[in-house]
Amino acid sequence: MVLTHDVILDEIRAGNIEFDPFDATCVGTASVDLHLGTEIRIMDPARTPVDIDDTADYTAATEVLRLDEPYDLPPGETIHGITRERIRLSPQICGWLEGRSRFARMGVMIHVTSGFVAPGVDNHQVLEISNVSGRTLRVHPGTRLCQIVLQRTEGSAVYSGSFAKQLGP
Repeated sequence: MVLTHDVILDEIRAGNIEFDPFDATCVGTASVDLHLGTEIRIMDPARTPVDIDDTADYTAATEVLRLDEPYDLPPGETIHGITRERIRLSPQICGWLEGRSRFARMGVMIHVTSGFVAPGVDNHQVLEISNVSGRTLRVHPGTRLCQIVLQRTEGSAVYSGSFAKQLGP
């Protein structure tokens, strides 16, 4: 079941959900807005071919940049951002990263295929930010760029995969 405003606040008070930093004004009707942090990962500007196979390593075809100034995201491009907030979920709560409609209407997609936030995480979430519009979009650090929709799990689990301690894009 999707958690609503009052339940989200109750779970935060109970310590089952944590956002660091936390801003209570970001809790909406049934989601919590998240801010874009100050680092992005961009694809290799040389546009060298990348093999997509079982040995693929996204870090070999990308570079990390500080996002101190707005970044011009050209049409058709995808970058990785990172949430400003560190998110901790109990083993009984998971979530879904979703875009915000105000930006979607301008052509911003927030995740391509990896919007799931596993139960038990304690990290920053990577945002796959794509420009599907026909014009350059200027991405600003600190913007409430996306939201997380939270829900209860049936049973409990803790994510321990390769991105469990993720701090950067």
